[in-house]
Amino acid sequence: MPSPALEPPRNRLKRSAELTLCACVLVAQSMVAAINLLIPQLSSSSVHPSPAELLWTVDAYVIVFAGLLIPAGALGDRYGRKGALLCGLGLFAAGAAVSSLATGPAQLIAGRGVSGAGAALIMPATMSILVRTASPGQRPRAIASWALAAGLGGFAGNAFGGMIGQYLPWRALFWLMVPLAALLALAVARTTPLTETSAGAAVDPLGAALLTGGLFAVLFGIIESPMYGWTSARILVAFALGAALLGAFTAHALRSRAPLLDPRVFRSRRLRAASLGTAASFFGLFSLFFVNSQYLQYVKGYGAARAGLAIIPLTAGMILVPKLAARWSGSPRPLVGGGLLLIGLGLLGASTAGAGTPYAAYTCWLLVISAGTGLSMPALALGVVTSLPPHQAGLGSGLGTSAREIGAALGVAVTGTVLAAHQEFASGMAAALRIVGLAVVAAAALVTAWYGAGAGRTSPPAAVRVAAGGDADELPYEPSRT
Repeated sequence: MPSPALEPPRNRLKRSAELTLCACVLVAQSMVAAINLLIPQLSSSSVHPSPAELLWTVDAYVIVFAGLLIPAGALGDRYGRKGALLCGLGLFAAGAAVSSLATGPAQLIAGRGVSGAGAALIMPATMSILVRTASPGQRPRAIASWALAAGLGGFAGNAFGGMIGQYLPWRALFWLMVPLAALLALAVARTTPLTETSAGAAVDPLGAALLTGGLFAVLFGIIESPMYGWTSARILVAFALGAALLGAFTAHALRSRAPLLDPRVFRSRRLRAASLGTAASFFGLFSLFFVNSQYLQYVKGYGAARAGLAIIPLTAGMILVPKLAARWSGSPRPLVGGGLLLIGLGLLGASTAGAGTPYAAYTCWLLVISAGTGLSMPALALGVVTSLPPHQAGLGSGLGTSAREIGAALGVAVTGTVLAAHQEFASGMAAALRIVGLAVVAAAALVTAWYGAGAGRTSPPAAVRVAAGGDADELPYEPSRT
């Protein structure tokens, strides 16, 4: 009888369940970006947030979301993925309701944080359910759909937030999320199968507290750095505290018999490469999101709705290219390296845009970035999840999504810092996109090298490869179990 870690999925994934899970991902990810286009409304609203409170209104969701992802994934693996997903949708709706009723900045920020906690439960649970219920033949397509939904969430947030910012009061964004989350919960209850819980998935309360605290501190330092400066005492203390907590987590995990996340998983070159590639792609995408709406509104003179819709060309490659890339899913190295290279080159091209640049020319660079994202994102998502044993699929999804959110936060922080150093927006945008584009190109070279390292080794038994959804030589160890 096969061990639980290698037991293949028993049921084929139904299309209705796949669409429902991907819709949950899209909605959770969209709330990262949607709030950005409501900042002008919020700043003049009856809530009267200060500039610092506006920043926290945007960032509270991201910090809680990213900080809780890995523990939330482990909780779903251990106690039930469908239950974790339904709880996440409930928290997401509750936070949106609190934000919509806010009479002051503190209530608005608290609501955003509660919604972020819900999103932290949603994202790893959806990926884990897909991995556990899809047959080996379905798995690459299912993970590509999940990655597409996560990527489209940013674009949906821009478009949706822009429409609300121009035509509706800001509270409408949060009110609409409440019935939408309820509809998704009903769809999950009706379409999504239960999956077996994983007794071997460790929750590790002390490890979860250390890891979450460390990630919170690092994210705080990244997100606040544009306002206070990278060398300010506040930011340096945040980074030092984050490093200390993450160091303590590493020491604890190496000693523990059942750690939340064993640091030795990063012996896998595939996992290191996929995590870095995921962070680099979102580093580039969210840098573009941060400057795009401002460029189109302040430099090109677009309204909020038009600016939100003008980024839609970015969706073209993400929808069309993965279908083509699926033909080469067995050779992820060129997909990942080539995709990241296209993202970097597209950002370098977009850095040349100015007031006189026709929108059609600007769109060409968006299409290059879109094609690169469509090539690399599904392979990167698959690389993270299949680098861990199947019973830790939720933990793997949490790790991959943490890389996304940390990359996104760093992209916004670096871009904001560069913009603050320039008096004119156009010159600051050009400098920021050049820096970010070059960083993504460098990451593409490193990720490609890691993906290629160790090629040609003897393949493991077919049963192991099928159960893991990838090469078992990328599973360097089997974690201790309780």
